Amino acid sequence: MKSIKSNKSVVVVGAGPAGYTAAFRCADLGIKTILIERYSNLGGVCLNVGCIPSKSLLYVSKTISQSKALSEYGITFSLPIINIKKLVNWKNQNIKKLNFALSHMAKKRGVKVITGIAKFVSNNELIVHSEKEDHKINFNNVIIATGSQSVKLPFIPYENKRIWTSTEALSIPFLPKNLLIIGGGIIGLEMATIYYSLGSKIDITDNHNQILSTVDTDVIKIFLKSIKNKFNIMLETNILDIKEVENGISVTIDQKGIGKKTTIYDAVLVAVGRLPATDVLEIEKVGIEIDNKGYIKVDNQLKTNIEGIYAVGDVTGQPMLAHKGIHQAKIAAEVIAEKKHFFDPQVIPNVAYTEPEIAWTGITEKNAKQLNINYKVALFPWSASGRAIASDCASSGLTKLIFNKDTKRLIGGVIIGRNAGELLSEISLAIEMGCDAQDLSLTIHAHPTLSETIPLAAEVYEGTITDLMN
Repeated sequence: MKSIKSNKSVVVVGAGPAGYTAAFRCADLGIKTILIERYSNLGGVCLNVGCIPSKSLLYVSKTISQSKALSEYGITFSLPIINIKKLVNWKNQNIKKLNFALSHMAKKRGVKVITGIAKFVSNNELIVHSEKEDHKINFNNVIIATGSQSVKLPFIPYENKRIWTSTEALSIPFLPKNLLIIGGGIIGLEMATIYYSLGSKIDITDNHNQILSTVDTDVIKIFLKSIKNKFNIMLETNILDIKEVENGISVTIDQKGIGKKTTIYDAVLVAVGRLPATDVLEIEKVGIEIDNKGYIKVDNQLKTNIEGIYAVGDVTGQPMLAHKGIHQAKIAAEVIAEKKHFFDPQVIPNVAYTEPEIAWTGITEKNAKQLNINYKVALFPWSASGRAIASDCASSGLTKLIFNKDTKRLIGGVIIGRNAGELLSEISLAIEMGCDAQDLSLTIHAHPTLSETIPLAAEVYEGTITDLMN
């Protein structure tokens, strides 16, 4: 067994966005850094089987969708001929480019990468089991960044090749004629968007009374109207039975108000959430505190209850988003470098990269009611936006801002429509900067753009709007 020791060192366990960011920032701060990753490629779930491959396929999906929509205006293309092998190869090439870039940056920064599975021995020692040899690593500080894994329902036969998690779905094993997606969250809806555009008939079940249950109802109503001819969404629905049959997967559901129904699907995608991936670390040997859902408890400097042990990313709890983990990672590295930095964001944005996109940040209207905030909503429908009309995205677009009536400050926002995820950043920045309605309305935006719907919504709040009847 090879031993590695250092007087001033950091070991980062997990090389997803949070992990490689932590390692690279530590190295940039002059700290000797070891990065441990169980798989051969850096990038974690996000790069290899999550964010990047899904966005590659969603780009294709939206291009197909928009080209079809032009037929209404006299521009008709031939039906797309989809070569799945070439499509998957292109998606994989995108992943490989980023894999190479990460490996190159790790090498240039002097970060030592070890491939293997890490387990705690004590609060300053790890063992890494790898194919060639095991490593015993003594450290001053360790950052846990092992991410998350798909929730597996106990009654589902995952060994069947027609039963998918998001990982299998993104590899496109085959194009199912009819696909059942269990779970109406972001992952399920994005996969539905992809497979519908490729030609699959989509059913979605969810046991809640609303898809994306944290998003405001008025926004979801717009989304449901825009996809009503694409997906069949069955809410308040439970899976009673799922089993393999000769020609597919037989699924029996029970939908509130409708009753039981059995359908045979070509494939079933299970997308019911994710859990922290800490099971192989053996953190119980060290006594690291976790909450009742298995997330590692950390303070605002990402410190656990054990000195020298930090945690960042999905293992620290909701929201389980790459951008949250990236920012946490930088803070953890800087704290180890003895900088007095803290992770204290006002908002963490969320985006569903569906068609149309849904993006939200800060306090939603649901939150404001729950928190008994004296709030006011300002809505600007994209049907009054020249750019949205010219871009054929007016009917499903809305910019919604939430203001605190006592301070007039912006506290939240939701956008549904094309490129909502890109537009949302201005709202997040405005909240972080403490902007009020006037700050937004008096900032001149280029015309015609979708971004000007944000100051126009602020004008609605102030009562100075001229693009709508006041």
